[in-house]
Amino acid sequence: MTVQGLIFDLDGTLVDSLPGIAASLNRALASLSLPPHGLHTIRGFIGNGARVLVSRAAPPGSDEPLLAALEQAFKADYDLTWPQGTLVYPGVAGLLAELQKRGTALAVLSNKPHAFTTAMVGGMFPAVAFAAVLGQRAGIPHKPDPAGANEIAAILGLPAQGLTLIGDSTMDIETARRAGMQTVAVSWGYHDREALEAVMPDALIDTPDELFALLQ
Repeated sequence: MTVQGLIFDLDGTLVDSLPGIAASLNRALASLSLPPHGLHTIRGFIGNGARVLVSRAAPPGSDEPLLAALEQAFKADYDLTWPQGTLVYPGVAGLLAELQKRGTALAVLSNKPHAFTTAMVGGMFPAVAFAAVLGQRAGIPHKPDPAGANEIAAILGLPAQGLTLIGDSTMDIETARRAGMQTVAVSWGYHDREALEAVMPDALIDTPDELFALLQ
């Protein structure tokens, strides 16, 4: 695999943020007298941004005012508590340090709101000089639309075919393909391996160290 730059998804790829998201979501639900969800169920809600997260968590048929209130409550709680519920996956810190040492251009593209994305990347990876960190922003379509991936390619000054997008979801694979980029799926995140295999990424890895073999 010939690579000039790597674009990483955040949740489920670089960090395990499920415990923090689940705790904040359930506190937000409780604040509105709505029923909570278990960790495994919330795992399936993650990946498409905060509004989709709360829409999936809310009771069927919930109206717009309720969804807006739930989203606001979730974001307010998560803003204060995410560091207690977020862990870097084993091997990821070493992977990023080595890639940076090699001079590989690194970026992050997430559907997490932009403010949370930048805060989390800066807090969890302070020694990594990412060339671009983009989260979900108003007026910019989120993954699987390729707009964010194309924006990163422009920031890096690299052709799409020289970039590889690495993520834990089928949506990441679709995003990369729509942008004309190479695809690497990781099995340690929030999507089942069978679903990832079904969309046939260019590579599927089980540990961060396996990425090095692909880049030789």
